Amino acid sequence: MRAVVFERFGEPAEVREVTDPEPKEHGVVVRVEATGLCRSDWHGWQGHDADITPPHVPGHELAGVVESVGKRVTGWRPGDRVTVPFVCACGSCAACAAGDQQVCERQTQPGFTHWGSFAQYVALDHADVNLVAVPEEMSFATAASLGCRFATAFRAVVQQGRVAAGEWVAVHGCGGVGLSAVMIAAASGARVVAVDVSPRALDLARKFGAAQCVDASSVPDTAAAIHDLTGGGAHLSLDALGSPATCAASVNGLRRRGRHIQVGLLPSESGTTPVPMARAIALELELLGSHGMAAHTYPPMLELVRAGVLRPDLLVTSTIPLDAVPAALTALGTAPGAGVTVIEPWS
Repeated sequence: MRAVVFERFGEPAEVREVTDPEPKEHGVVVRVEATGLCRSDWHGWQGHDADITPPHVPGHELAGVVESVGKRVTGWRPGDRVTVPFVCACGSCAACAAGDQQVCERQTQPGFTHWGSFAQYVALDHADVNLVAVPEEMSFATAASLGCRFATAFRAVVQQGRVAAGEWVAVHGCGGVGLSAVMIAAASGARVVAVDVSPRALDLARKFGAAQCVDASSVPDTAAAIHDLTGGGAHLSLDALGSPATCAASVNGLRRRGRHIQVGLLPSESGTTPVPMARAIALELELLGSHGMAAHTYPPMLELVRAGVLRPDLLVTSTIPLDAVPAALTALGTAPGAGVTVIEPWS
């Protein structure tokens, strides 16, 4: 099969022929019809993830068709249209038994713990636990956008953040996760303040329901601007980018008893991230992490997509072939872009 491969961290990847994967007894091989290009893939290529050992094939948010199944798989067969969370759970640890597959103790992640979906085929573990059926009316590009960014934002806003109609929600960073969070919070009846340095990203945030926008490059204090716009601070705030500055701004922009959700990764090379804990104590703030979304919790989100309440398809702003991926992966370091870029490996 053709795949995007890098031999060393930070050095250019290339498209080349590699061996087709085989399914494990509990797994499947999926023919990739669409896969998202995510900043997490860039972090992996840069060597920020200890699970990756080159040579490596990135890619972790995908949709496609089951090609082959392991002998212990009971719920899926070749030809099924599927997607999958980026966290593939084992289904048998204590966290999985509690329904918390998104923090599985023995999780695997395509594109990180093993070769991923920047390829024509990808192997996925524990298929009966992790696969999600893609409705016939949903495009593979839309389904691919769910597995990491949209599902992650849905859990962060709805399940972890407990968003309520009428609340002010601040979203720091309007890439794929952030724009998804804007759309989901606005659809939930919240008033959203979108924060970014990119005019295009902020324009998209307005399109997807943001009531207010803050250009972080033109204000001296982002948190103060949010306080002014919301009449005292956000009820719920998400750092969807992942940097010491955006994390601190998210916490500092909350009102009393507000809720901060950390979604964006904070790479270890930036050192320990300082968090304004004195403010968290004085205002009784909640500080929570959010890590993907378990497959069994997809149905409410899929129903909102089916009903047209949520439109993840609108987040897909570009589609590229496999041959364009090495350059696009490199560009994420300096120009993350707005919206979601989808790769179609068969085009």
